[in-house]
Amino acid sequence: MPVTKTARRALRVSKNKTEVNKLLVKRLEIAIRIAKKSKGAKDVLAAMSLADRTAKRNIIHKNKASRVKSQLSKLISSKVAPKAIKKTSKKVSK
Repeated sequence: MPVTKTARRALRVSKNKTEVNKLLVKRLEIAIRIAKKSKGAKDVLAAMSLADRTAKRNIIHKNKASRVKSQLSKLISSKVAPKAIKKTSKKVSK
């Protein structure tokens, strides 16, 4: 057990962060499972987005996120993918 006040605080913060990270990893696994099952563009793009966000926060390694995105992109047919990507990346004009 931690002895000092700061060590106790660090342990508490570490436990909280661990819980949040576990939830995000679980959400990612579920999103990947749903995307592989449905093979819908919406589900696949949602799972890709979640993979990017978890990698950005260093919850999973960036290469794992890249690998997941690569596997998911193979699920979308080549005809559907450009349309789905265009819809999600609209530019906001002022």
